[in-house]
Amino acid sequence: MVSEKMKVMVANGSQIRAWFEEGSRLAAIHGKESVFDFSLGNPNVPAPKEVNEAMHQLLDEEEAVELHGYTRSNAGYIEVRDAVAESLNQRFGTNFSGRNIVMTVGAAMALNVILKVLLNPGDEVIVFAPYFGEYRSYTANFDGVIVEVPVNTKTFHPDPEEFADRITVKTKAVIINSPNNPTGAVYSEETIKALAEVMEKKQEELGTQICLISDEPYREIVYDGVNVPYLTKYYDNTAVAYSYSKSLSLPGERIGYLVIPDELADSEQVIAAASIANRIIGSVNAPTLQQKMVAKCLDVQTDISFYERNRNALYNGLTELGFECVKPEGAFYLFVKSPVENEDEFCAKAKEYNVLIVPGGSFSCPGYVRMAYCVSNETIVNSLPKFAEIAKYYKLKK
Repeated sequence: MVSEKMKVMVANGSQIRAWFEEGSRLAAIHGKESVFDFSLGNPNVPAPKEVNEAMHQLLDEEEAVELHGYTRSNAGYIEVRDAVAESLNQRFGTNFSGRNIVMTVGAAMALNVILKVLLNPGDEVIVFAPYFGEYRSYTANFDGVIVEVPVNTKTFHPDPEEFADRITVKTKAVIINSPNNPTGAVYSEETIKALAEVMEKKQEELGTQICLISDEPYREIVYDGVNVPYLTKYYDNTAVAYSYSKSLSLPGERIGYLVIPDELADSEQVIAAASIANRIIGSVNAPTLQQKMVAKCLDVQTDISFYERNRNALYNGLTELGFECVKPEGAFYLFVKSPVENEDEFCAKAKEYNVLIVPGGSFSCPGYVRMAYCVSNETIVNSLPKFAEIAKYYKLKK
């Protein structure tokens, strides 16, 4: 009954979700306060008060049939798309209008929409390890082929030469994620320019068009004054997938958008196709209430000082115990080098202490583990004695 494609996807199901479910099982046995679950990037910071206020106002003042009905365009309310475009123009010096915006069911659907528009069977999508594992599934949804650029463990930034070596006549898209999940790295302007130069040269050499897809759910979560370049300013054939899941702490509401600039090749056709793709994939349109809420909250952000405090506490605590960690510049993940070659063994050992972490193999980066620190500060503080016991077991040197 189950398709062969789905059998493969089931067999390669998300380890992140598996560890999260394991956390629920252990909490039922030992008590929630005794389990230290760093598996899932589920924001622990409440949505800003303006979000609830906006939704209450909409529910009280808007016509119910309109508020809860289909949007006239599958791309979303034009007034919302106009507002999003104007906000981006003010922040990044771009020149978008509402026609360049497609409201989507989160960044995940934005990625699926643009891949649906772009991919023919066998087309290649390049990703930079380590990367969010769902990119494999999103690409497979449309019979594309993932091509991995190996991880650069010195900087965790993409290597332009390795990238150039993997571009072929079948390359249709490149996905970049900065701030990055799982490392927290923010790709510099120098890195972005180098990647853009590679793609420009390859397009000319091969006579093809390569779309750079920027996956940006963590754009607003950065530390120490780090700048996140806006990629449409560096390479014409760029599309941007964005989500309010992290910036407004709304992962369950599934609201985001796709940006398709006029500079992108065949932009009119791509924009029209993206609107249709939004419908035929099954979304129909992004949630209407959430669209209207977003338009009222474009200048609102979650207080990231909470994440910064957690970052510092966890990074400092683990490095003082002898663990080797990548200090995050953004997002809310800590990438930790496993004290043993097989990180699955390290995860299993940590679980004995009721500490749940995700193997780096899930992100095509074996030898590391990911910890999501979007948890309570108490969870981090109370987990450190457990990590001290783990460090002692592995005889780490402080």
